[in-house]
Amino acid sequence: MKKSVSQHSASVWQADLISVVALVLLVIIVYVLDNAIQPVFSPSSLLLTGIILALIPAAVWIAFFYRRDRLEPEPKGLVFQLFLLGGLLAAGVGIPLVVGVFDVQSWLPRSTATHLLGAILVVGFTQEFLKYAAVRYSVFGSSEFDEPVDGIIYATAAGLGYATVLNITFVLDSGGVDLGVGMIRMTITSLAHASFGGVVGYFLGMEKFSSKPSWWMPAGVALAAVLNGSFFFLRSTITRRAISSAGNVIQPWLGFILAAVLAIIVTALLSRAIGKHIQPAAVEEEI
Repeated sequence: MKKSVSQHSASVWQADLISVVALVLLVIIVYVLDNAIQPVFSPSSLLLTGIILALIPAAVWIAFFYRRDRLEPEPKGLVFQLFLLGGLLAAGVGIPLVVGVFDVQSWLPRSTATHLLGAILVVGFTQEFLKYAAVRYSVFGSSEFDEPVDGIIYATAAGLGYATVLNITFVLDSGGVDLGVGMIRMTITSLAHASFGGVVGYFLGMEKFSSKPSWWMPAGVALAAVLNGSFFFLRSTITRRAISSAGNVIQPWLGFILAAVLAIIVTALLSRAIGKHIQPAAVEEEI
């Protein structure tokens, strides 16, 4: 039987709601267990735990964005390749550049202004340009990139690959301490990098299929970099087990909420943009 686009969208949102609720419950469970048990990991078990915890939110968010394009889905293999490419660029270029060359950890905390500007100009631009490069110099010229929304899907996959490597690195660097807070951080980091990558992908898709001025794509990367840097500033400044400020202790849930709000708003705008570009056709469904 035929299923209208509106009915299809409703079923997709129901599936998304179940996925997100399950992910939130997982975050809560890990947080509670970490505080109750306070486990100590060996290097090998830490690596395995980090990979598992980093891949779970990545899988949920990539499914979330992929379902937006279900009327004409992209090849899963190609989406996975962009995921891997994003991770490779993070490991081989992004992290060594930000941490090793720019050495941001030594000078970002000097002042609030330095932290925010450095987060945008160094961290944000580096990460978002690499997501742009992952799509622009791989699948951009492919016949599979045949509609504007494809840019969002592919750049989202690259962003999630980038986030997964960042998350695994975070777990390893933390020595397995505070995995509960770490799960919160990894979940919102995955969503944030997916959504900011999606912003870059939106500009890429519009550039390919519409006549845009020369400043269009640089403006898209700059917008994503500002969002990325702002998120990085909020997360790194607030999301900790406890932050002492004027004698008060701020719990990590405040950082989770503030940083997540930014990522959720961008995600909602991207979902709306994807919906506008989906053709109002009927979807065949076997019963």
